Amino acid sequence: MIAYCDLTCSACPAYKATKSNDLEMAKHTAEQWSKAYNLKVSADDVWCDGCQVEDRKCAHCNKCEIRACGQKYNVKNCAYCAEYACDLLVQFLKMVPDAKKTLNGIKASL
Repeated sequence: MIAYCDLTCSACPAYKATKSNDLEMAKHTAEQWSKAYNLKVSADDVWCDGCQVEDRKCAHCNKCEIRACGQKYNVKNCAYCAEYACDLLVQFLKMVPDAKKTLNGIKASL
């Protein structure tokens, strides 16, 4: 499962914890995210069925501006958007260069 920004949801520890119903993995992920992002994240904030579906969302997905934008424009991912690559996405892709390569490849093939 691929997110709007081209991150792989199925590789995300929150998604993995949700799909395997693994509370310990959810707690561990919450601890990691709390430290990495200097936030207070609980195991309840981690449960997520993936960016592209309407079921449970982790705290990040619920607040993700890229996801909200993709839904607004009803695109498969950001490469399919007429505004590709917008300022919001450019800032995000600075942190995730592999996603940029993939999205650029998709955009070039359209």
